[in-house]
Amino acid sequence: MNATVLPLAYLFAAGCFVLALKWLSHPTTARRGVKAGELGMLVAVVATLLEFEIVEYQWIATAIVAGVALGVPLGLLVPMTAVPQRTALSHAFGAVAAGLVGTAEYYLHRPAIDATMMIAIGLEVVLGFLTFTGSLVAAGKLQGLIRDRPWVYRGQNIVNLSILGTALLMVAALVARPDAAFLFPIGVALSLVFGVLLVIRIGGADMPTVISLLNGCAGLSASMMGFVLHNNLLIVAGALDGSSGLFLSIVMCKAMNRSFVNVLFGGFGATSSDGAIERRPVRSVDPEGAAFLLDAAQSVVIVPGYGMAAAQAQHKVRELTDALLKRGVDVKFAIHPVAGRMPGHMNVLLAEANVPYDQLYDLDAINPEFPQTDIVLIVGANDVVNPAARTQTDSPIYGMPILDADAAASIIVVKRSMRSGFAGVDNDLFYLEKTQMLFGDAKTVIGGVVHELSKLPAREVAAV
Repeated sequence: MNATVLPLAYLFAAGCFVLALKWLSHPTTARRGVKAGELGMLVAVVATLLEFEIVEYQWIATAIVAGVALGVPLGLLVPMTAVPQRTALSHAFGAVAAGLVGTAEYYLHRPAIDATMMIAIGLEVVLGFLTFTGSLVAAGKLQGLIRDRPWVYRGQNIVNLSILGTALLMVAALVARPDAAFLFPIGVALSLVFGVLLVIRIGGADMPTVISLLNGCAGLSASMMGFVLHNNLLIVAGALDGSSGLFLSIVMCKAMNRSFVNVLFGGFGATSSDGAIERRPVRSVDPEGAAFLLDAAQSVVIVPGYGMAAAQAQHKVRELTDALLKRGVDVKFAIHPVAGRMPGHMNVLLAEANVPYDQLYDLDAINPEFPQTDIVLIVGANDVVNPAARTQTDSPIYGMPILDADAAASIIVVKRSMRSGFAGVDNDLFYLEKTQMLFGDAKTVIGGVVHELSKLPAREVAAV
């Protein structure tokens, strides 16, 4: 390829990536952002494959076929409720690719590697391999293959930091002595172990932050790979990915009123005895009773949580929304930044069910609406509506911004049981006199409410 054309192609691709991030920040332009990212990646791949330095295409073709064979089923067959764990697997694949490239570059060019290049290779390998195993553990927790409660023990932080510090010392030693090849696999092994130990101690409530943080680490590893391969586009794309992931992690931490250090080393949720709580009397309601309450309301705010995702109830929630709108009820959705298992999880699920974007409200926009709301319908959410975050200074979620659902006139909570949420603490909201519990699988009971609503006589809708 002409020496002028390749940089221009890479510049065009980088522009597409920047626009993709910009457009992906808002639901109305998200599809455009996806297409921009796809176009940028297509141009980048084609331009790279046409570069004159490539002399063998057979292995590249084999890798493309293998990637397509794995990627297409992951994209088409994995349900929307499993997007968080699929995203974690994507981070794992990207990170291990960067780590393996760094490994290959080291063994191909040692001992004639200068200090700058060795630093880039070392950081690429450490970040890549710790992200690989960390992402696999995150995917296992999200899928339920690994217990989602934090695995903690005395002195754990010292052990973890010692392992990471030793891995970085191996990198430093290789910078001084690139020919000391026996140190390289030690650094790789320590990085792999650190990734497991880092994420295994993080509870399910922190998964949104962990997912975005791992995304940032994978991006930084890719950026280091760009320095190693002298590829400017990889440097730019990796930096964009890394910085956006880290920035999103900061946003997630702010949404929980917690710090990076507390998320990574705090063992959030470890104090619970597997969700056991003090038994107190609650008021319950059946689908028929919930239908009567909703039919009498003028305004309803629906708060979705991971329970909705686990039950795959988003379509039934949309059916309920349509039924209420036909009866003249004003319906809004309250979306907490960390609801679900990854950033934007609830938005994605509701978009799949074709819930209009203008019905979705973030925490700051919806909280002033709760005092004027007749009924709040909580579908599988727990910690994000727990008043303990405001009042109980000894609670692990104290200070976390929450949805002010308890300010509404009446509350209906859809929940399988009275088990605590991922934070491992009881929720006083469930015991308020104005709260009624609708127990059962969210998909089943919401479907029951829709059925009971259809049996009620139509309301007269006032003309606007």
